[in-house]
Amino acid sequence: MSLPALIFTALLVFQAGLVVTGGAVRLTGSGLGCPTWPECTDGSIKPIVHQAQGQLHAWIEFGNRLIAWLILILALAALIYIVRNLKSRSDFKRLRLLAILQIAGFLGQVVLGGITVLTKLNPISVSAHFVLTIPLIAGALALRHRILDRPMLEVLPTTALLSKIVIAITFIVLLIGTVVTGTGPHAGDVDAKRYNLDARLVSWIHADTVILLIGLTFALFFVIRASESAIVKKEVGRLVTVFLIVAISQGAIGYIQYFTGLPELIVGAHLLGATLVWISVWRIKLTATEMKRVKK
Repeated sequence: MSLPALIFTALLVFQAGLVVTGGAVRLTGSGLGCPTWPECTDGSIKPIVHQAQGQLHAWIEFGNRLIAWLILILALAALIYIVRNLKSRSDFKRLRLLAILQIAGFLGQVVLGGITVLTKLNPISVSAHFVLTIPLIAGALALRHRILDRPMLEVLPTTALLSKIVIAITFIVLLIGTVVTGTGPHAGDVDAKRYNLDARLVSWIHADTVILLIGLTFALFFVIRASESAIVKKEVGRLVTVFLIVAISQGAIGYIQYFTGLPELIVGAHLLGATLVWISVWRIKLTATEMKRVKK
């Protein structure tokens, strides 16, 4: 694997992994395994022996914090690589900005992490932690896509419009998912606050939005098959098919966790699935660009 492939793939993997490790923190009740911030416990940046929260909970939470610092290192490496090697590219300024935003995102995550700990896992700050990760994953994927020269294909206006709608609905689905999470039982600590909402109602709103998303994605698939060029049918059509498979699988996991009482393992799989849903839909955005209109 080449150096740029290593840097930008690792950056994407760790940005996505932050969601999964954050879920592990919540599902194991380790949200306050490190009860202070920026230290883990008073007087120590890392967990200490005989810590009241328990070694397992402390190290799970501390491990999640370490992932964020690894992301900073990779983001800095990405920026250095871009500045040193890609100045001659026409999209240099865009690439540099994307890398800088990865670093800014790390700072935002650190601040939100501190607020989350200091507010004893307030669901608003926990949700904000995940919501911030969504554009950071998109940015990391965009860097990897552009620097590794992945295809960018012009599509017809109808395809472009439907793609934008599918991406927007996907974001809404994930946003509602954070509300469902903040209303459910896996808070990260037994004393953590929850949203004062009807868990059943928000779960069904989330499920209905998923159904809408899948229906619109099928529409996008058939529009591509009916109207696009052969190369778009092959490349973008494949990405839409992958997204459909991931979204339907994620929906199935969601129903399973709902009807089985939210077991931790299934909830963890659902968190991983949410990350894969966002990555797979953003790949469509990066590949399918709207056809430029010719001025008369």
